[in-house]
Amino acid sequence: MKIGYPCINTRINCTSNTTFRLANYSEENLIKKVNDNLDCLEKILKFNLQNDLLFFRIGSNLVPFASHPICTFDWPSFFKKRFQKLGKFIKDNNFRISMHPSQFTVINSPQEEIVRNSIAELKWHCQVLDLMNLNPEHKVQIHVGGVYGDKVSAIDRFIKNYLKLPSSIKKRLVIENDDRSYSLKDCLAISKKIAIPVIFDSFHHFCLNNGESFYQSLKLVQKTWSKKDGIIMSDYSSQEKGAKEGKHTQSLVVSDFRRYLEETRGIDFDIMLEIKDKERSALQARKITNNFFKN
Repeated sequence: MKIGYPCINTRINCTSNTTFRLANYSEENLIKKVNDNLDCLEKILKFNLQNDLLFFRIGSNLVPFASHPICTFDWPSFFKKRFQKLGKFIKDNNFRISMHPSQFTVINSPQEEIVRNSIAELKWHCQVLDLMNLNPEHKVQIHVGGVYGDKVSAIDRFIKNYLKLPSSIKKRLVIENDDRSYSLKDCLAISKKIAIPVIFDSFHHFCLNNGESFYQSLKLVQKTWSKKDGIIMSDYSSQEKGAKEGKHTQSLVVSDFRRYLEETRGIDFDIMLEIKDKERSALQARKITNNFFKN
């Protein structure tokens, strides 16, 4: 079981997810920012290796404005060697990498322009992982999208647009259940039609479900992943006490996490902690899992 966290390391005060204003766009600014982000990504991965945190989500600002029409700079060629070097480090040390485009990346939108922009966004995310020479176990995840007043039609649009995607995106794309519109059951129904892997988000499932236990959910998700997709992935968090339902906790709630491990015992999966204090909770979770699997 690999344990990970997204984008930012608070302990070394480093993020590979920094950007700049569109009004300040220039090739010089882009090159500097990408170099800074890649420098930080390298530092974070080295920290993670030292602490046995072998799952990491790279932020969507790694290459600012990569999908925007203003970006005509050939950044893949310019940074090719840097990406290859990072990819070698990732492969040599058995890391798992994921990426998660923003909430505005929705391929089931009824607006064609939004769909085109979303596909462009997915393309460059997948391109980053390809430049690192990483296999399809390293995923790009999205939500199904909006309902737009007609869930059946929205799902049909997702399927229709997914089938049009290039193989470079399809081989990495996975969907996750959300907390308001598309439950695990919905995602599994979509997967049954187009064979797209499903990520299980335990916190979203807590907010929106059809009575499935965590164990049942992961077993169902496991069937959507083929050998080439690797071990299944789960996003994990829990409810902030006293806050509005759906708000992620600031720090790992140890009792909740131990219960999650106990309820899913016997299933092999990697966990991405979507908890606000990032590596601090990940370090704690790593210790807990190490002790858990000794028993």
